[in-house]
Amino acid sequence: MKKTIFITGASSGIGKETAKYFVKKGWNVAASMRSPEKEEALKSIPGIKLYRLDVTSKEDLQNIASVVLKDFPKIDVLFNNAGYGAVGAFEKASNEEIRAQFEVNVFGVMNLIKEFIPVFREQKHGIIINTSSVVGRFTVPLYSLYCSSKWALEGFSEALQYELKQFNIKVKLVEPAAIKTDFHGRSLKVVKNEKVQGYDEMEDRILSGMRRRNDKASGPEVVAKTVFKAATDNSNKLRYSTGKGAGIVLKARKFLPTRLFNKLVFKQQNRKS
Repeated sequence: MKKTIFITGASSGIGKETAKYFVKKGWNVAASMRSPEKEEALKSIPGIKLYRLDVTSKEDLQNIASVVLKDFPKIDVLFNNAGYGAVGAFEKASNEEIRAQFEVNVFGVMNLIKEFIPVFREQKHGIIINTSSVVGRFTVPLYSLYCSSKWALEGFSEALQYELKQFNIKVKLVEPAAIKTDFHGRSLKVVKNEKVQGYDEMEDRILSGMRRRNDKASGPEVVAKTVFKAATDNSNKLRYSTGKGAGIVLKARKFLPTRLFNKLVFKQQNRKS
C-alpha cells in the first residue's frame, strides 16, 4: 500500500518541491495551502491532491485529517512546513506582528499536530516532521521574532517526542540553512515603524547581505530530500540539518564557547560585502 504524506505550505518553495519529490518516490501527497484554486503545477500531477488550509484558521484546522482520510486510506507523515519570517528591529514590531509570527510558526504547528495525534494513535504509527531552521539553535540580528519562533518549535518538538514515543509516533525537525526560495520575497515580512529611528543603516546592510547569501544558497530540493530521509530512515533521530553550511555552523554552535560563536555571528552579519 502506498504511503501518504500531508504537507502544509505546499504552494511554493520547500513545500512544493517536497510534494513533487515524494510523489516521484511513489507516495500519495496531500498538499495543503491557503489558496489551492490558484495552484496550477501540482494539481496536474497524478498522486497529488490539493486541500485548503490556513494554519491560523480554526475552521480550516478542524477535521482536516478526516477530510484527507476520505481520499487516502491512511496518513503516514505530517510535514509542518507553512511559515514565514518577520524581520527587522524588534522595537519596530507591533504587538499584532509579534503575535502573527507565533500564530503561524508555532501555534499553527501545535494546533495541526493536535488534530493529527488521534489519527496516528489509532493507526498505531505516524511521523511528524516540523520545519525549523539553523537559527532555531542560534540567533542573528534583526531576526528576533523569527528566531524565537523557531527556538520555541525546537523546544516543543524535543519535548513532544518523549510523550509520543509510547504510541509509535516519531517527531522530527528539519533545520535548513539559507535556501533559495521566496523566503526573502513574499514569505518575508519586514516590520516597519517610522516613529522608531536609528536602525536603517543596520537593516540595509544585514538584509542586503541575507539576500546575497540567499541567492547563492542551495535550492529547495535539498530540503525535500532531507524530509524524505527523515520520513523513511526508520530511526528515532530528532534533528536533520540541510543546506549549504548548515552542518558546519551547527557544529560550531555546539563546540565553540558561546561568547566566541556570538562574536563570529555578529561579525559575519555585519560584513559590508
